[in-house]
Amino acid sequence: MGKWAVLVLVALRARPLRFSALRRAVGGVSEKMLAQTLRTLEADGFVHREVAPTTPPQVTYSLTGLGHELTGHLTGLLDWIDTRLPDVQAARAERAAVRAGT
Repeated sequence: MGKWAVLVLVALRARPLRFSALRRAVGGVSEKMLAQTLRTLEADGFVHREVAPTTPPQVTYSLTGLGHELTGHLTGLLDWIDTRLPDVQAARAERAAVRAGT
C-alpha cells in the first residue's frame, strides 16, 4: 500500500467525499494517481464507490467496514509518527553530521 492510499483512507475516515474534494483533502496527488489509487482501494474492499444517477454523474467515495477497521490502525500509526517525527529528524541530522565528519 503506497503513501497515496494511506492518505486517501485517512481523508475518507471523517466522511464520504466526492473526487474533487478528496483530491483537495489529500493535496499533491494528481488526478491520474488518485483515480488509480481509488480503483485499487475499491478492488481491495476498503473503499465504496457510489455513482448518483445525475447529469453529470456524481461519484462519492466512502470507507467500507474493512476500510474503517484499517484506518483505525493507520490513525494510531500516523499519530505516533506525528509525535515522534522530531526524534527521527534529529537522528537523521546526527547521522548526517557523523558522515560529514568522516
